[in-house]
Amino acid sequence: MTRDIADIRRDYEGGSLDESRVPADPLTMFDEWFALARATDPDDANAMTLATVDSQGFPHARVVLLKGFDQRGMVFFTNYNSHKGSELANVPQAALTFWWPQLARQVRIEGSVEQVSEAESDEYFASRPRGSQLGAWIATQSVVIPDRNWIEERQQRFEQAYEGQEIPRPVHWGGYRVKPEMIEFWQGQPSRLHDRVRYQLRDRNWEVVRLAP
Repeated sequence: MTRDIADIRRDYEGGSLDESRVPADPLTMFDEWFALARATDPDDANAMTLATVDSQGFPHARVVLLKGFDQRGMVFFTNYNSHKGSELANVPQAALTFWWPQLARQVRIEGSVEQVSEAESDEYFASRPRGSQLGAWIATQSVVIPDRNWIEERQQRFEQAYEGQEIPRPVHWGGYRVKPEMIEFWQGQPSRLHDRVRYQLRDRNWEVVRLAP
């Protein structure tokens, strides 16, 4: 028998999160939290849920990888012709969620989205392992395919086509930047009395408030 889902619970514990003592800039705080998350879980700290909305108003979410961040926003890379790419073309707004269970911490980010420059996409693409570079050509992301053999046959063709050559970035593949307009930091606490601090961008200034658990 499967365990009753209702019985699955965890009592969170973590350091306090005081809105009166946080940095004025949420990116400074994110940098601090992310550094600790990387030290705790170096392989998956940059995994984040990306939520988008299609032209009919239906939400869609999936896990992608953060590949860079600065004052301009959070960057990830993908196929522009994928479902998420199509959704962002129609509604250029998105939400991100980071969950770091070892730290009992969560970060939520909401904002508008733009494609990064071709130079930024080229630079990151050139840094990828060769197999990942080929993967950007092999995978026509999100389309229905007949079976696994379809992938393996395309892989063989592209490996032969680029044997001994530098692999160029496909025009349909590149980066997006989520430009934060809201960032919420969540620190788990016992008895579900969690600490939540929200930064909201208003007239180019960040407003900081505490939210109820």
